[in-house]
Formats: sequence, C-alpha cells, structure tokens
Amino acid sequence: MAQSKKTGSTQPNKPNTQAGKPQKKTRWVQIRMFPIWLRILLVIALLVVMAALGAMVGYGVIGDGNAGDALKWETWQHIFDIMRGVT
Repeated sequence: MAQSKKTGSTQPNKPNTQAGKPQKKTRWVQIRMFPIWLRILLVIALLVVMAALGAMVGYGVIGDGNAGDALKWETWQHIFDIMRGVT
C-alpha cells in the first residue's frame, strides 16, 4: 500500500484577505414577523380576556352564580362595597 503524505498543518485554511485588511463580519439581521408594539397590545388584550374569563369561572363555577353576572357593574360595585365595609 502506498502511504500518503501528511501535512504538518493542523489548522484549517484561513480565508483570503485583500491587502492584509480583514473582512467584515456579516451580522445576523432578524426580521420580526410582529412588531414590538403589536406584541405589547396582544399581551394586554390577552390579559384582559383571561381576567374576564377567570372572573366568570370563579363567579359562575366556583361561586355557584351566573357566569354572565361576573361582568356586570352591579356585581363589582357590591364587591367593592363589601371590601370598604359599606353594607
């Protein structure tokens, strides 16, 4: 069997530079599908929806009331009156 010559270099070939000037690194540019302001609006909207659903589940299922009553102003006024001590 013929033996092949091994090169003494263990490092990969360096990229060619023009006249000793290093090449510019290419930066990764990320293009967002949704802008930041839309993400913030979406998070706020989801918080409001989840709070309303949580109040409906808490009032309707756990509290044995009507789930639709959890969104009425009279219900919240009654809850605030109880918290302030007004009967």
